[in-house]
Amino acid sequence: MEGDNVTVSCNGSGSPLPEVDWTVSGLHSINTHLSNVYWPNIHSINLTLFNISRDDNNFQLTCIAENVVGMTNSSIQLNVQFPPVILRLAEPEQRHDTCIEFTVRGYPHPKLRWFYKQKEILQNDYIRTDMDFYQDYLEGCLTFQNPTHINNGNYTLEASNPLGTVTKTVYGHFLMAPDMEEKDIVELVPSMPSDGDSGRPDEDTFGVSIAVGLAGFACVLLLVLFVLINKYGRRSKFGMKAPGFACLCGVGVMEEAKAVIGLI
Repeated sequence: MEGDNVTVSCNGSGSPLPEVDWTVSGLHSINTHLSNVYWPNIHSINLTLFNISRDDNNFQLTCIAENVVGMTNSSIQLNVQFPPVILRLAEPEQRHDTCIEFTVRGYPHPKLRWFYKQKEILQNDYIRTDMDFYQDYLEGCLTFQNPTHINNGNYTLEASNPLGTVTKTVYGHFLMAPDMEEKDIVELVPSMPSDGDSGRPDEDTFGVSIAVGLAGFACVLLLVLFVLINKYGRRSKFGMKAPGFACLCGVGVMEEAKAVIGLI
């Protein structure tokens, strides 16, 4: 187990007595050698590893025995047990399918479980785990087939072995919800009159007022002229008045004109 101290022994025999040694090139753990000779024909050497590291898991330790006649060797593999750790948990990435990529390390190999909204994900054709083993590494994807906005949310990976359990969460965003699409957002802007239309109602009202005023003034002026002509006009030698003028300015003017004609 990681952090423990381990001692391994190698015994070599032959005639003449062989030299025996361990090859430790590339070993990460602290190590010491202790050689013992057992006469007449056994040479033993002990290798002690202190605070053994997970980085030495699956390391091949080789013992070599050699004399003038020949050489031989024997190997053992270190199996270092340690609790799982999640090294990588990426956001969803579009590939052939959509993938949440992960890398987990642990020995014995951890068991993986996925959770979505506090519930364990049941593997099916649309959501499944694809992974490969390499020594004490597990690498793979939580694979989605055609995910939608319904699948948005937090995804939690749990890795566990007899030495411990670890979790890590990533937010998965696949598609924007329909009511959040930009094309559906309509901004209501009050319409404003254009420069050509601004002020036109005031201008029309002012023009109508001038026209009405001028028409009223003209009617009054004509009425006064009519009265003056009828009052001071000379009679002809036949005893008839000079031709007068008639002005039809509304109903009141027409009634006065009828009264004058009736006096002729």
